[in-house]
Amino acid sequence: MSWNSSLQVLSTVLSGMVVTDKSGAVIDADAGYALLVKWIEACRQDRRRVYFVGNGASASMASHFSTDLAKNAEVPTEVFTDCSLITATGNDFGYEQTFAYPLGQRMIADELLIAISSSGNSPNAVAAVRKAQELAGRAVTVTAMSPDNAMRGLGDLNFYLPAESYGMAESGHGVVLHHLIDLFCD
Repeated sequence: MSWNSSLQVLSTVLSGMVVTDKSGAVIDADAGYALLVKWIEACRQDRRRVYFVGNGASASMASHFSTDLAKNAEVPTEVFTDCSLITATGNDFGYEQTFAYPLGQRMIADELLIAISSSGNSPNAVAAVRKAQELAGRAVTVTAMSPDNAMRGLGDLNFYLPAESYGMAESGHGVVLHHLIDLFCD
């Protein structure tokens, strides 16, 4: 594939983003971002945390955007990418609990989880979204690939990209999350 072809595919993926609310209703992307900013602002004001989770490249994004949000918006954030935490939790409770277990120890009502998964089918990210809701927190999903992936409709707010490859999903998710950070930098 040529460079221009890749740019066209990424542009198509980004322009095809679908944002839905908890009921599954499609909402305008800017309205979705405005709601997410409102929730993050509430966390900042009340010194509540925004948590980020993801696997592989999505774990790197979780760490990156957790840092950017803390630095640029002065919001308390936490990311579960510490290898000791992941391996101990996975060993003792199963890999599916690598995010849900520590989230269950930390999250309080009205805090926010941002769960990133290219496939939208990562069992540990799905479990984290469900745990956040059990704890009266809010959950935001950032997914791609199959339109009927497991996470796409689980969040209070869901950002879905119709990417067909991990490269396009990950590149698109980077743009989606950078736009969020940019909203705090204007």
